[in-house]
Amino acid sequence: MTADHLDVLIVGAGLSGIGAAHHVQDAFPGRSYAILEAREAIGGTWDLFRYPGIRSDSDMQTLGYRFRPWTDEKSIADGPAILEYVRSTAAAAGIDKRTRFGHRVIRADWSSADRRWTVTAEHGGETVTLTARFLYTCTGYYRYDEGYTPHFEGTDRFHGRIVHPQHWPEDLDYAGKKVVVIGSGATAVTLVPSMAADAGHVTMLQRSPTYIASLPAKDPIANSLRRVLGNRLAYPITRWKNVAFSTATYQLSQRLPGLVKSVLRRAQERQLPAGYDIDTHFTPRYNPWDQRMCLVPDGDLFRAIRRGTASIVTDRIETFTERGLALESGAELDADVIVTATGLNLLAFGGIELCLDGTPVSLRDTLAYKGMMLGGVPNFVFTIGYTNASWTLKADLVAEYFCRLLARMDERGESVCVPVNDDPTLTTRPLLDFDAGYVQRSLDAFPRAGARAPWQLGMSYVHDLVTLRHRSLDDGAMRFSS
Repeated sequence: MTADHLDVLIVGAGLSGIGAAHHVQDAFPGRSYAILEAREAIGGTWDLFRYPGIRSDSDMQTLGYRFRPWTDEKSIADGPAILEYVRSTAAAAGIDKRTRFGHRVIRADWSSADRRWTVTAEHGGETVTLTARFLYTCTGYYRYDEGYTPHFEGTDRFHGRIVHPQHWPEDLDYAGKKVVVIGSGATAVTLVPSMAADAGHVTMLQRSPTYIASLPAKDPIANSLRRVLGNRLAYPITRWKNVAFSTATYQLSQRLPGLVKSVLRRAQERQLPAGYDIDTHFTPRYNPWDQRMCLVPDGDLFRAIRRGTASIVTDRIETFTERGLALESGAELDADVIVTATGLNLLAFGGIELCLDGTPVSLRDTLAYKGMMLGGVPNFVFTIGYTNASWTLKADLVAEYFCRLLARMDERGESVCVPVNDDPTLTTRPLLDFDAGYVQRSLDAFPRAGARAPWQLGMSYVHDLVTLRHRSLDDGAMRFSS
């Protein structure tokens, strides 16, 4: 860790970064690498978010690493359990000792003459500089320092407390109080049933509904297989079962959205009070999986509504008042605490300024190669997971592909790899083809995707598995040199 030059420099010690380090270390035990982490702990998202009930919205058989079985009984796990899984993975492999905390990377400049990156980070009020042969960013794609809150009129008049889930205060006491959670995404549907256990009443205020499906928190098939076959054999079987289920659900949603709508509705009718207004509160204007579907373990949101400890209001906010919220319909919601679960701000590559020989790279003018490298940018890899499946499925494949690149370059004595687009007629599209508001707000700050392979961000695990794990590295776009 004292060396300033490294073979591989990984940015980010979250789920993706620890996985990337494990793959690199396992494939190339003699290589030098380090992780630069802006925060003071391993865990990324799972260390940052501390709001009540935080959990995965994917099963842990697919959100977990391919190389390390998830052994807890719960497949839909809570945040602390996931954080322990990531940290114990790092500790078991000694990755925690290769991590430099409190290092926020601000700039990375590729030198064509030296064939290496010069990376500048801030640490303890000082500037630290390292060089690396490869730069591998595992920073996710949203801002850690600031969540998204739209402008609301009258917030200064409200006498209660306003909280954003991304910055949950440890001293917030909501026991017995009236709480309004603004939002309808994964964070909101997690917060509402969790807070309803102690609050006087929790209201989820949404502008429009989200598709919500209930799954068992404990997967009976996974747990039965573990008892019979043990963790090592049961894990890949359960992982593929869940991949098949999520892929089939997504494809069915795209091809027969009416059928999926009716299945979801029938399930909701069984779990909600008789006569509940499903059309207003649980029927979105878009088709299933045009935006990410929310999962509620064991139907906890529906249970809270049945008990009367939680409710849903579908309306728009006109203004905050001294006592709560005035809505456009004329209704008013009283509140002691208002939680703005209104989304995320996206940030490409953790806000790092990329440069080529001192010239800044305009990300919006670059093309993403296989959803993991940038056209014209040498020896640079990034991780963006799936929006329709577990993030780690893609993160593992990216790490495997990166190791394949390194092995091939070692074998042939090559030092530089860079994707190049030679087709000036190639049409482009947004990198993230997803209709969620938090994505649409920030697309101009991200690279573009192409209309054909290999310039597309794949959203099919099976397709990516074949492409990234097995197909030739010499695809006409990737250029190698020594």
